[in-house]
Amino acid sequence: MNQQPIGVFDSGLGGLTAVRQLRRIMPSENIIYFGDTSRVPYGNRSRETILKYARQDMRFLRSFDLKAVVIACGTVSSNCLEQLQAENDIPVIGVVAPAVQRAAALTRSGRVGLVATRASVRSGAYERAFRTLAPAVRLFSRACPLFVPLVEEGRCRPGDAVIEQVAEEYLSELKAREIDTLVLGCTHYPLLAEVIGQVMGPEVALVDVGAESARAARTLLTERDALAERPEGAASFYTSDRAEDFERLASLFLREDVTNQTREIDISHY
Repeated sequence: MNQQPIGVFDSGLGGLTAVRQLRRIMPSENIIYFGDTSRVPYGNRSRETILKYARQDMRFLRSFDLKAVVIACGTVSSNCLEQLQAENDIPVIGVVAPAVQRAAALTRSGRVGLVATRASVRSGAYERAFRTLAPAVRLFSRACPLFVPLVEEGRCRPGDAVIEQVAEEYLSELKAREIDTLVLGCTHYPLLAEVIGQVMGPEVALVDVGAESARAARTLLTERDALAERPEGAASFYTSDRAEDFERLASLFLREDVTNQTREIDISHY
């Protein structure tokens, strides 16, 4: 048993999809979430800048007495996971390997698609993971740079002409590849699952990287006998810009009201 909280961070609000899954499958855990909304998105930055930001995010979270950190950011997981794991003395869990394992289990044809940020696609992390974990799979990748800012603006529901047009343009190439499984390689993208599903069709399975990272965290903590034991865990939310804006959209990601539960911090101090 370990009553210490789990830390979670993302470039913005997307990581809240992972928080929702963590709270669903480990309801006794306390969670501390940081969303770096002042610098979102990370996906168009250089690896050096991404690493700099990720280290600051980690230093902020490590100011709390944590038992593990979930990097609920596809861009950071793809570019910096091994370095952050080496620099920290607690488990640091990313989204890439858990998602790859799930996609490999789901695919029937061995043809898998990936949608992610430019930085995630450029990193080649998913290709490397598939070569190691499922070398028979053929991966087809597509960078979708407009998805994150549109989700951060709440433009993610079916019937929104802008997101539907953007999704159609991004996904048409993958649809032509006749994939049967699509990895949503950014934790913002599950908010687009209905829109993406409409474009790809019901025969294509969608892999939610946030949900898979949450399952990986539960497995790791179970193996270490480090799960919390309390009637109900709590969540604390921190953001680097305008707490009221964060809370307005956080309710969309978490599907619950989080008004007056968020603190704004200056991430440049870390």
